[in-house]
Amino acid sequence: MQDIAKAAGVSQSTVSRVLNDTPTSVPIAADTRERVQEVAKRLGYRPNPLARGLRGARTMLLGVIVREITDPFFAMAIEALSTEALARGYNVVLGSAHSKADEAIALRAVLETRHCDAILLLGDMRDEPKFLDDLRASQTPVIALWHGSELEGVPTVNIDNRAGMVAALDHLIDLGHTRIAFVGGRPLGDIRERRTAYSEYLEESGVSVPDEYVQNVSNDPSGGDAALRTLLALDPPPTAVVCSTDHLATGVLHAAGDLGVPVPGALSVVGFDDIPMASFTVPSLTTVRMPVDEMTAVAARLAMDEPEDGGVLESVVLSPSLVIRKSTGPAPG
Repeated sequence: MQDIAKAAGVSQSTVSRVLNDTPTSVPIAADTRERVQEVAKRLGYRPNPLARGLRGARTMLLGVIVREITDPFFAMAIEALSTEALARGYNVVLGSAHSKADEAIALRAVLETRHCDAILLLGDMRDEPKFLDDLRASQTPVIALWHGSELEGVPTVNIDNRAGMVAALDHLIDLGHTRIAFVGGRPLGDIRERRTAYSEYLEESGVSVPDEYVQNVSNDPSGGDAALRTLLALDPPPTAVVCSTDHLATGVLHAAGDLGVPVPGALSVVGFDDIPMASFTVPSLTTVRMPVDEMTAVAARLAMDEPEDGGVLESVVLSPSLVIRKSTGPAPG
């Protein structure tokens, strides 16, 4: 800052106010601002976020811990979150918890020492109570996304999973399907809510399905592939499958193609999330679309903006929508 002040012919305090965009009682002339910014750029000046944190100022760093970084949905979510953060002048510090408590706790410690202004959790971490307790006890604001139901002591941004599953099942029932199976990953957070909504919907609709129609597998295409092979060996097999994620649905479509089962002629498939790949599968995947951009914008507001009147940060639930493509059709026969 001293070098910039000397080169621009202004005081160091003026440089600080310009670069930090600090409000001043006496406005700084536009040509002075421009001159300071040009000199800063020419000299390669970059603010040190650690130094800013030690002064009590914002570091403009946003910590993000994601549970399943290999899930394409979270890759899409991270991209949307990074875009939203950049628009607000923030940078993202990313870490993957790999579904392990000790790694998540270590990540939390690293993000705190980097003086992140807030930490966002992507995915359900409820089965790691020590990690969550440490976060609650920290001085860093924490926001959880796609965590399922509300998390005590932590503001959340969630999707209405029941509404999404009801929309998917309504669509299949309207097409004449009654033998509808469910393929889900680990029963945590969003996945648990989607499975519960599936069971409750069919029970309330008077549609009886065998216990074997619910398949819990690893949340990846191989899990979806294995689940469909198991389902098609049942007597009678399902005529429709609703999956808790598009990641699983791609595996279901792969198995159907490998086994020569026409989709949607003999089997309808519905996913959940609407990842970019969903419109490029063969056939293109009917799925429940997440309002990812809206959710990340809300999370950014909660993480980066001061709550009004010093109030407590609220939790937010947003609505999904059904996107009908070519993987669903009338029930056979």
